[in-house]
Amino acid sequence: MSARRLRLDLGYDGTDFRGWAAQPGLRTVQGEIEAALAMVSREDVVTTVAGRTDAGVHARHQVCHLDVDDEVWARLVPRRGPGGEEATASLLVRRLNKILSGRYGERARARGVAVAHGTCDVRIYSAAVVDPSFDARFSALGRRYAYRVSDRPEPLRRWDRLWVDSALDEDAMNEAGAALLGEHDFLGFCRPREGATTIRTLRTLRAERDFEGTLVFTVEADAFCHSMVRSLVGALLPVGRGARDVGYPARILRACSRREAAPVAPAHGLTLEGVDYPDPTQWAARASQTRARRDSCCSDGG
Repeated sequence: MSARRLRLDLGYDGTDFRGWAAQPGLRTVQGEIEAALAMVSREDVVTTVAGRTDAGVHARHQVCHLDVDDEVWARLVPRRGPGGEEATASLLVRRLNKILSGRYGERARARGVAVAHGTCDVRIYSAAVVDPSFDARFSALGRRYAYRVSDRPEPLRRWDRLWVDSALDEDAMNEAGAALLGEHDFLGFCRPREGATTIRTLRTLRAERDFEGTLVFTVEADAFCHSMVRSLVGALLPVGRGARDVGYPARILRACSRREAAPVAPAHGLTLEGVDYPDPTQWAARASQTRARRDSCCSDGG
């Protein structure tokens, strides 16, 4: 029986999720999406994500994939009209979002909260049938995160940014962050998983103020290990407050030890902004290259 690989692009507010990865008895993004897929396919499905996010972390643009055989594909959108795979995928997005918003509404009403029809904290943007060589995780060239900090707090933006009670010096933090760029063992900035590498290539670590005056840390790398972005920001914040000198993050890097690990910034200020992929002709080669590198250093820790 032949199978199709389906790519889903989505976003979510991580406030009420216990992270991406499915966990028994807990509400997670993967759990919600796979439950919705199971409702339309009448069969359990498993998704593979570009990058697992921790509890409370948001995603403006996340990517995952799943494989479905012909029988399941035929059940995803019953009575589909002409238009082939593209039209079917478009109708699937509508069905999934209807289920996701319905589940969200039921949960809200159970808590005594009224929400508008269609409201949800996870949204599927698009679905597409792709070549089987596409792997949401291993075909990715890199991930882009933003960590938002407000030293001029605004109550309406409390869910997606960290409030601090003192002014921050972005120039000092950028000077400190520049020393961390490149390929390093980021053990001091990661919570390692058993058998996983903490070697990563950090491409961007920069703090800039947006038009609202919010300080936005842009962090880009080939991949991230557990809590790495939050630890990078956590090491820069005391530099910005003047509590640490600009060499503090570099000393953590050189120590390469959990005994001198960086402080971890709270999860709610972090958002996955996007995942970058090569041209489709390079999906298989990139996935093979990434797997080989991970295997040479045990396994991926992100």
